Amino acid sequence: MPRIEPSGYYYPNLMAHIYLEAMEEIMGKNGLNAILNLAGLSHLIDNYPPANLKKEFNFADFSALNGALEEMYGPRGGRGLQLRSGRAVFAKGLQGLGSLSGVGDLAFKMLPLGTKLRAGLPALAKVFSQVSDQNSEVKDEGEYYTYTMDPCPVCWGRTADRPICFAGKGVIEEGLHWLSGGKKFRVEEIDCVAMGGEICTYAIYKEPIE
Repeated sequence: MPRIEPSGYYYPNLMAHIYLEAMEEIMGKNGLNAILNLAGLSHLIDNYPPANLKKEFNFADFSALNGALEEMYGPRGGRGLQLRSGRAVFAKGLQGLGSLSGVGDLAFKMLPLGTKLRAGLPALAKVFSQVSDQNSEVKDEGEYYTYTMDPCPVCWGRTADRPICFAGKGVIEEGLHWLSGGKKFRVEEIDCVAMGGEICTYAIYKEPIE
């Protein structure tokens, strides 16, 4: 696949570390090594970024990982792998950080669902804005919340004819599951820079699916 030029924007090493660990768990060591070779990231084989919050993992490399998943496994398989790995990033790394530290306590869990979402989603967005070069923002649009990622590390430097930022969707879905005490919500990417959109934007519908 074509090399994506470095972006000048960075994720913390911890997020890349967890993402790679999740990929290895899902597809095995050999499968992950094949993805890293395809993505032009062979230097990461048996050499994951350290599990710290230093902003050193380039958005271009994160995007290349996701592009390689789709190239090797096809749109459907790549989407599933991104979603699962994105969920792991939240479950194993993000929920204890900064702005979310008080969101999991007993007092928060006793709040009505609508209040949890209204308080918890901006807290999730704030974590990304604090620990990475991804600025995230949440707005109430009535039927749903919008969640934006600008710049977007998931599709950086790639083009597509459809929304492709499934890793971000996985993080948001797992965050919603945690915030709501186990409920599922409809999350759709409604604008994607890879398609020529202005900002990668997700719609998070307020009513749970179940």
